Amino acid sequence: MKTVTFGGNPVTLAGEQVKAGDKALEFTALDNSLRPVKMSDFKGKVRLISVFPSIDTSVCSVQNHKFNKTASEFGDKVVFIAISNDLPFALKRFCGAEGITNLVTLSDHRDLEFGINYGFLIKELRLLARGVVIIDKDDTIKYVEYVPEIAQEPNYDAAIKVLKELA
Repeated sequence: MKTVTFGGNPVTLAGEQVKAGDKALEFTALDNSLRPVKMSDFKGKVRLISVFPSIDTSVCSVQNHKFNKTASEFGDKVVFIAISNDLPFALKRFCGAEGITNLVTLSDHRDLEFGINYGFLIKELRLLARGVVIIDKDDTIKYVEYVPEIAQEPNYDAAIKVLKELA
C-alpha cells in the first residue's frame, strides 16, 4: 500500500489501490451538468484519469492546465478525465474561467465510487489524493501514480510517455 501525506502528515487511503495490469473497475461520477457518467461510456478508448483533491488550489490548477494542454496534442486518440470530489458547479466554474476545454471533468462527491474503487479516497478529509491512472482500449490499467505528497504535482513526463506508447 502506497503511503501518502498531506502537508507532511500521513493520511489513510480508503478502498483498494490499483496497479498496472489490473482490470479497470467501473465507476459512475457526475459531469458538470449533474449527469451520471460511467467509465464504460469511454470503452474502446485510451483514458487518462487525472485525480486531484480540490480545483481551488494552485497545484490542482496547474495539473488541470497541464493535462488540458497535453490533451490538445492527442486529439481524439485519448480521453482525458479530470476527477475530484469538488461539486460539479465548482468544476464548471473553473473550466469556464480558465479555458479548460479538453478535459472531461467529473465529480466523485456523491457516491465516492471512483475514490473507493481506485483507492484514492482520503478517509480523514473526504477528498481524493493526487494521482494519475492510464487505462488502455481493452480496459487494462497501464500506469498508476499515487503522488506521495498531496502538495506535489504528478510525474507528467512518465504519464505522457505511456500515453504515447498507447495512442
